[in-house]
Amino acid sequence: MIRSRIVGTGSYLPPRVVTNEELSTQLDTSDAWIRERTGIRQRHIADPSQTSSDLALEASRRALEAAGAKASDIDLIVVATSTPDYIFPSAACLLQAKLGIKGCAAFDLQAVCSGFVYALATADSMIKTRMAKKALIVGAEVFSRILDWKDRGTCVLFGDGAGAVVLAAGEQPGIHASVLHADGSLSGILSVPGNVCGGEIVGSPFLQMHGKEVFKIAVKVLDESAREVAAAAGMKLEDIDWLIPHQANIRILEATAKRMGLPRERLVVTVDHHANTSAASVPLALDEFVRAGKIRSGHKVLLQGVGGGFTWGASLVTM
Repeated sequence: MIRSRIVGTGSYLPPRVVTNEELSTQLDTSDAWIRERTGIRQRHIADPSQTSSDLALEASRRALEAAGAKASDIDLIVVATSTPDYIFPSAACLLQAKLGIKGCAAFDLQAVCSGFVYALATADSMIKTRMAKKALIVGAEVFSRILDWKDRGTCVLFGDGAGAVVLAAGEQPGIHASVLHADGSLSGILSVPGNVCGGEIVGSPFLQMHGKEVFKIAVKVLDESAREVAAAAGMKLEDIDWLIPHQANIRILEATAKRMGLPRERLVVTVDHHANTSAASVPLALDEFVRAGKIRSGHKVLLQGVGGGFTWGASLVTM
């Protein structure tokens, strides 16, 4: 039976760091206010010249290097993003060109903050059905472009970045199981309710969120999906070495680990220095802990996403 396994990870953060202190000079907020409610102390913001595919390129190069692979080895590219360079072509096609390759399948997947988990599950399925042998899966976002920087309730939460993994076919199990869900009736609690028509913006081009509703639903579905994917993989939650939920808010992360009965030391937290990077948050966190030597070969890692749509999902993998 053909299976897929993560054989390399990579990430990239734009050089510019914006601290809470800097935001407090522009907004009615403070470092203490932001930290207490979110756990965030800083975020990275892309230069106006940088696009999602630019960030994806740097993360991809590092993932390929870690995998000992060349760009020409890749026969599938999936980019999870809500902030692509253009309406079309896809960021994945632009990334393919920047990598100097052509011919392989390349497409974007839009599931907002669940995007990376959705993309990983999609690529895993394509490898298992022999449509691909070596895939590049990227989460890349420039969420700073869709924020109202006068709204302290939303703009302090997000940052830009990209994370990538190389997924390769093999006989040993890597991705044991994935579960994906959505509830479109909840689309109004987290959205950017605007579009372009006739060259003009219709609706709002800025992110809007009902924080309390998002919190309640996120903790619930993260707990449920964790139990569901563990059961699908024939494992128990206590078998998990590391939990990497979408890095949205420290309160959500800690509440999720507590409901699952996992000790705090198994919870991966990067939201304090990355903020919420949407589809990039899970692969960014994964790469940071892999490169730090904390997540090692053989470790079982639960990856979870939850975001606008409303979407959520989980993948249970052995590194």
